[in-house]
Amino acid sequence: MSHLSRLKEAMKTKGFDAVIISSEINQRYLTGFNYSDGLVVVTSKRACLLTDFRYIEAAKGSRAAAEFEIMMPHIAMIKAAKEIIDGDGAREIAVEEATLALADYNRYCEVLEGCHVIGGASAMTDGLREFKDEEEIAKMQQAQDIADLAFTHILDFIKLDMTEQQVALELEFFMRAHGAEAAAFETIAVSGAASSMPHGVPRDVVLEKGFLTMDFGARVDGYDSDMTRTIVIGKADADMKRLYDTVLKAQLAGLDLAAPGVPCCDMDITARNIIDGAGYEGCFGHSLGHGVGMYIHEAPSLSSRVPRERLLTPGQIVTVEPGIYIEGKYGCRIEDMIAVLDNGIHNFTHSPKELIEIC
Repeated sequence: MSHLSRLKEAMKTKGFDAVIISSEINQRYLTGFNYSDGLVVVTSKRACLLTDFRYIEAAKGSRAAAEFEIMMPHIAMIKAAKEIIDGDGAREIAVEEATLALADYNRYCEVLEGCHVIGGASAMTDGLREFKDEEEIAKMQQAQDIADLAFTHILDFIKLDMTEQQVALELEFFMRAHGAEAAAFETIAVSGAASSMPHGVPRDVVLEKGFLTMDFGARVDGYDSDMTRTIVIGKADADMKRLYDTVLKAQLAGLDLAAPGVPCCDMDITARNIIDGAGYEGCFGHSLGHGVGMYIHEAPSLSSRVPRERLLTPGQIVTVEPGIYIEGKYGCRIEDMIAVLDNGIHNFTHSPKELIEIC
């Protein structure tokens, strides 16, 4: 079933006569076409992709043309949407509450006079995007394969006189050179004391001795991958080895527990108990993982705060990424990305996890 067909079914369930999609990611999700100016308008009778002169030729030649009417309005986009909606007699109109500015919402209400303009399109499309089909899973495997290759490359590339920024840039350059349309997010490469910051920003400083945490991913056809590996610049002492082994033990326990029907919170609790029990209580300050797709962070959340009724469900793709961070000293995180399938779990990530030292 296509993404458009799934949307139309969801619209019926929600009681929406039409939806207006204005965010680039959800437009791309529904149409397969990547563009940055226009609207997608779907009613019970029509599905229209509205764009301007800059994109019209590409849109007509894209796969979107198989399901969508490709239109280049000569009036304001929202007024063109109004004509489509009025022509189909739609009155209950859902817009994207999560991404629509208040000024734009007010404009929609003004132009769509006589219609009931409400939020709900974001929650609906987010719910659809949470569950990936085989094609989406294959794209994310391609993205992760590129990231795995980048990690193999960076181990040979790193020199002790390089900066954190040089490491981050090389990871991104390699991924682009090997098929990624972009990095999935801003690459993290932080060393020494800075590795205690889970989302530290790469600095223009020579790699410090100690842990080097690299969190990065590739994007392929709009779909992201996400992985983290922590290595050691120099030699790891006994305390560092113990910390690393604890993170790895927690990560493997989380992966072993993962299965359809498992409460999302139990994943976090299992890994957190291992870390806390090893004497690092309070040093694992984020959740165990998050969903990944066209957004790098999306549903579901693997958090101990999530209700037990929230279960791992086939079609979800999540990260498993415990970490230990000791403020002002160092930190370590290990992250894989997995898919929940009907018959178990698929791990996209193949990079090694043994402690690696670069001297």
